[in-house]
Amino acid sequence: MPNYRRERIPGATYFFTVTLADRRSRLLVEEIALLRQVYVEASKRMPLKTIAICVLPDHLHAI
Repeated sequence: MPNYRRERIPGATYFFTVTLADRRSRLLVEEIALLRQVYVEASKRMPLKTIAICVLPDHLHAI
């Protein structure tokens, strides 16, 4: 996995994309309830402000 160097800026807004290894998969939309549950739990441990999330079958985008 690449080790991207990113500058950390307090209060900054970040856009990111997460892609499944199998681009033919529909896992994210088929398991949307589980994805929501995991997101809520992760947000409790690592507080963040979510502006928007776009979930597609094989990847998601978030701001």
